[in-house]
Amino acid sequence: MLSYEVTRRHPFLFGTGRDVDAVLDRFLSRRESNRDWTPPLDAYVRDGNYVLRVDLPGVDLKDLDIQVEGRLLTIKGERKFEEEGHYHRETVHGKFERTVRLPAGIDADRIEARHRNGVIEVSVPLPAKAAGRKVPVQAEAGDTKTIEPHAE
Repeated sequence: MLSYEVTRRHPFLFGTGRDVDAVLDRFLSRRESNRDWTPPLDAYVRDGNYVLRVDLPGVDLKDLDIQVEGRLLTIKGERKFEEEGHYHRETVHGKFERTVRLPAGIDADRIEARHRNGVIEVSVPLPAKAAGRKVPVQAEAGDTKTIEPHAE
């Protein structure tokens, strides 16, 4: 099983303050244009690649930056606020940053990123040893049962 680590603000420490601020913003009509936000991120393995999908609707590609330093991949950018003609606003605007620790042995030059319909998909080719393998279980002498690995 491939493990990964996603850095995210802890909801217990940061969530409550944001909720209170959101209520105050509604009643006091404060602007939220300079607040940080955290776009949702999915991470999974597909076809020998570690894939990260980040929902970024409304983020212009020129305001997006993806960097790899060592085993850390960082996606940061900004969704800008357009002030014209809003009667009601629920979308969050401002800067964001997500950092993911990549498996050991990846080749940073082979990482690719694509944008489609407001979703960024970053594909990181995994080295053969990081992709994992089945480990067969051998029965000891005198054991009457043979244990076969089963497909997942």
